[in-house]
Amino acid sequence: MTLPSTSDVSAAGARGQAPDVATPVGAARVARPGRKRRASQFEGGRGYVSSQDWRIPRVSATIKTLHTILLVLLLVVGVGPILLLAKYAITPTQDIIRTPLAVFPHGVRWQNITEAWNDVQISRYFLNTIWLAAGSWFVQLLVATTGGYVLSVLRPAWGKIVNGLVIATLFVPTVVLLVPLYLTILNPPVVGTSLINSFFAVWLPSGASAFNVVLVTRFFDSLPREVFEAAKVDGASSFRLFWSVVLPMSKPILGVVSVFATIASWKDFLWPMLVLKDPAKQPLSVRLPAIASQTDLGVFLASLAISTLIPVVFFLAFQRLFLSGAGLGGAVKG
Repeated sequence: MTLPSTSDVSAAGARGQAPDVATPVGAARVARPGRKRRASQFEGGRGYVSSQDWRIPRVSATIKTLHTILLVLLLVVGVGPILLLAKYAITPTQDIIRTPLAVFPHGVRWQNITEAWNDVQISRYFLNTIWLAAGSWFVQLLVATTGGYVLSVLRPAWGKIVNGLVIATLFVPTVVLLVPLYLTILNPPVVGTSLINSFFAVWLPSGASAFNVVLVTRFFDSLPREVFEAAKVDGASSFRLFWSVVLPMSKPILGVVSVFATIASWKDFLWPMLVLKDPAKQPLSVRLPAIASQTDLGVFLASLAISTLIPVVFFLAFQRLFLSGAGLGGAVKG
């Protein structure tokens, strides 16, 4: 049996414990049953208030009150305007003007929605907006995923130069590109036919989003290279690797890019107004300001409420991917 050293005995005596003479030096010591390690006062309370402070009734009540006030303020600022717009959509115009905050003093007027949908032809502009958003989403997703795949996974010799040029375009103001982009759409170099009054005039330029390319490239960089190498060893081609390996692992970033692309296309005003001269092809973002002065206030607010449906529903459907911290992490367990 090996006796403990003098330093071990003195250290144990300083702590008020008996030296352990039965355990050999270097062996793992087993904790005595029934004894629990005392948790630190900072464990479980790493916020601005420790766990011990939470046990004080006055501090706990104050923090809970502040949390409640903050939650109410966030609901008022975030959800309040949407609920108020939904109320105005089915409120008579006179009630909106006289008592805007009253809760339906003279009843509900559902005719606002039907008149906005049929008489003001919001249905046509709503369909145009959906087509523009769907096409822009597809083009942006195609360019972002393929560009990120080439720069991050394939990594050609000229990849760093292209990546630097893509990042450099982020510093160019969008308004500077309006005139050359409009001239390009007016006389395309390959097509030879003007794309004015065509949905392609909105779809094709939307794909030139350097932000989405950089975002997807950074996500692809975080994916494990071992998976790509294993797929190549198994004989997977570049397209097979992209379609069957990279894309299934990239669902979080695809959801984030989809939300960005759809919301940006839905609210875009300047570019559709420039390239879509025909009112029958214009989206809601262009037509709603044009019909505001000649439309009843209640009907116009109903039109605004209809125009907000798709962004709200789309965000609610993708909120887990959009708000998840793992959406940009790229961690893979397997």
